[in-house]
Amino acid sequence: MRARAEELTRLIRHHAGLYYDRDKSEIADADYDALMSELRALEQEFPELADPLSPTRTVGAPPSELFAPVAHDVPMMSLDNAFDLDELRAWDTRAASRLDGPAGPYVCELKFDGLAISVRYERGRLVRAATRGDGRVGEDVTHNVATIDDVPRRLGADAPEVLEVRGEVYMAIPAFERLNEAREAAGEARYANPRNTAAGSLRQKDPAVTAERELSWWCYQLGTMTGGPAIRRHSETLEFLAHLGLPVNDAWLLAEDLVAVEGYVQTAEQRRHDHDYETDGVVIKVDDFARQAELGATSHHPRWAVAYKFPPEERSTKLRAIQVSIGGKGKATPFAVLEPVFVGGSTVQMATLHNEDQVKAKDVRPGDTVVVRKAGDVIPEVLRPVLSERPEGLPAWEFPEFCPCDNHSRLVREEGDAAHHCRHPQCPAQQAGGIEHFASRGAMDIEGLGEKNVHLLIREGLIVDVADVYALEEAAVVSLENFGPKKARNLMAGIEASKERSLARLLFGLNIRHLGGAVGEFLAGEFGHLDDIISADVERLAEVPGVGPTIAASVRAFFDDAGNLAVVEKLRAAGVNFAGPSPADEGEALRPTLEGRAIVVTGALENFSREGATAAIAARGGRSPNSVSGSTMAVVAGAAPGASKLTKAESLGVPILDEQAFEHLLATGELPPGAAPEGAG
Repeated sequence: MRARAEELTRLIRHHAGLYYDRDKSEIADADYDALMSELRALEQEFPELADPLSPTRTVGAPPSELFAPVAHDVPMMSLDNAFDLDELRAWDTRAASRLDGPAGPYVCELKFDGLAISVRYERGRLVRAATRGDGRVGEDVTHNVATIDDVPRRLGADAPEVLEVRGEVYMAIPAFERLNEAREAAGEARYANPRNTAAGSLRQKDPAVTAERELSWWCYQLGTMTGGPAIRRHSETLEFLAHLGLPVNDAWLLAEDLVAVEGYVQTAEQRRHDHDYETDGVVIKVDDFARQAELGATSHHPRWAVAYKFPPEERSTKLRAIQVSIGGKGKATPFAVLEPVFVGGSTVQMATLHNEDQVKAKDVRPGDTVVVRKAGDVIPEVLRPVLSERPEGLPAWEFPEFCPCDNHSRLVREEGDAAHHCRHPQCPAQQAGGIEHFASRGAMDIEGLGEKNVHLLIREGLIVDVADVYALEEAAVVSLENFGPKKARNLMAGIEASKERSLARLLFGLNIRHLGGAVGEFLAGEFGHLDDIISADVERLAEVPGVGPTIAASVRAFFDDAGNLAVVEKLRAAGVNFAGPSPADEGEALRPTLEGRAIVVTGALENFSREGATAAIAARGGRSPNSVSGSTMAVVAGAAPGASKLTKAESLGVPILDEQAFEHLLATGELPPGAAPEGAG
C-alpha cells in the first residue's frame, strides 16, 4: 500500500506541476481527480500513510519565480468534489451532522473552467491581483489582470475602504476560436483548450500579450473587506459585488433545500453547452456565514462548500491498436481501438484518427495511454498521448502499405491529398459502399437495397458493381435469406423506377470523388446529357459554376478509367436515364431550400471540395460563413475538423452533421431526424 501511495503522490505532483506551472495537461481532469480520490481513500484506510505535505492536504502549486510573491490575507483553498448525487448527499449529511440540523439554504453557482485569482481594491481603486498559487502565497499578476475588460480599474463611490474578491479568469469560447483561427492563418499550432490558454495568457511577462488574448472574469467570492456593509450570507455577497459593478454570473440560485440543489445540478448539466464559456460542474455553498464558520475547514478545503463535477467529456484509456477502415470510395481512414472507457455519456471503444498526418501530428502509438474526447453526439476522437506513461521504446505507428481486404492492393496517397485510397475495383468495402451509395435516397433512391441486402447480394455473387443491380432477376432474389415474394417484388419495382431518376442523381450515385449531389445538379444543368460530360475536358468542366479544378479533375479521372466506362455502358444498356431531369424530378433542382441559413463547413469532406461545398450551399440559397454563431443552422464536420468550431457548436447547441446528413440537408432544407437540438423548432 505504501508503494502505491508513493506512486500516486508522484503522479499527482507530476500532473499538478504541468497544470499549475506550465498551463498544460497530459491527462484529463477526470483522471487527475481519480488519482486524487484513490490516494485520499488509501490515506483514510491506512492513516500511517498520511503526510502533512500530501497532495490531498495541499492546494495548487508553489508560485512561479517569474512573478513577485503575494501572501493572501485569507487562504485561497481548493474544494472537495462530488461526482454523483449520492456523493453530494453524503457531503450534505456530513455537514448536517456537524451542525445538528440542516445546513441549508445553499447557494448554487456554475463552476467555471479557468484560473482562480484574487483582486484587491483600496478606496475603490485596483491595487493588486494575484493567482492562487499554493493557496497561501500566489503570484503578482496585477498588470496583466488590469488589461482584462471585465475587471474594473475603479469601483463606485460607495466601495469599501478595502475589498479583496476572488474569481475565475477564463477565455470565452468565441475568443478561443478567434485566437486559434489567427494561429492557423499564421502557420502556428492550435492551442488545446480554453482553460490552459487562459492560464498561459494571464501569466505572461508582457501585459500586452495578455491584452491581446480577450480574457474574461467572473467574480464569485469575498476574501476580505474593511468598511463595507454588514454581510451575513453568501447570497448577499453576490448581490453586493454585482451592485459594485463587478462581474457576477447571474446563473446562481438560492436553494432552500437539497432537493432544489439537485434540481439545479441536473438542469445545469443538461445545459452545460448553452453558454459561450466552459463549465465543468456546480459549486454548492452553505449560504449562512455563521454556519460556514461552525463547519470550518480542513487543510485542503472548506467543509461548507463542495464542487459537483459533471460527467467528463475527456478521459484517458489504453490505445490497443490502430486499424484502417475502407470507405465506399476507397478512402482509408485510421481509427483507434481502445480499452472501453465511459466518456461523454457512453462507453467508447473506438475513436477516429482521421488520416496519416493526424496520427503523426498527435504522435499516438499502440500501447500508449491516450486522452479521448466525446461531447454529446460528436464522433469520439483521440486527442493526445500521455507521454509520461509511454513504455520505453514504443515504436511509432506506420500507415499500412496495403489494403486490409483480401486483394491486398496498394494504398495510394496522391499529391495534395490528406487521405490514402484503395483503387482496386473489386475491393469488397468499396463494392458494398459504392452500391449502398448508389441506392441511397439522395442518389437513385432504391428502396430495399440497404446495407444488409447489398452485402447479401454480393456474398451470393449476384452483384459486383452498381450496373449489376439492373440485371437482378426476381426469381434469384426471392429465394434468398430474408426475402420472400413481396420483398423481392418491391425491390424489383424500386430498381425499375430508379431508371427514371435525374441525371444529377445518377452522377451523384456513381460515387465520383469530390462530387456531391449539388455539384451533380450543376453539371447536369450545364451539359444536359451524360455523354457530353464524359467527353468534356478538365478545362471545360472547371468552367461550370460550383465545380472548379479539383472536382473537374476528379470527374475527368473517373471517366478516363476503363472499368468505370464499362459500368456506364452497362447502365446505358439497362435503360438508365442519361439525359437531364426525369419528369418526377422536374422543378426540384436547385430549389432554394436553405433560404439564407448559415452552414459552417470544417474539415475535409469526401464528396465535396471546400469550394464545392460552399457552392452547393449557395446554390440552395444558403450562406457558408467561417465562424459559428447563434444563427448557424448546422456545422458540417469532415476529417480533421476545427476543434474550436465544434466546441462552439456544442456550446450553442448547433447540430454537427456528417457528410450524409449534409446531403440530406441540401436536398430537403431540413435537418435529419435526431439532428435538431432539443426544443428546436
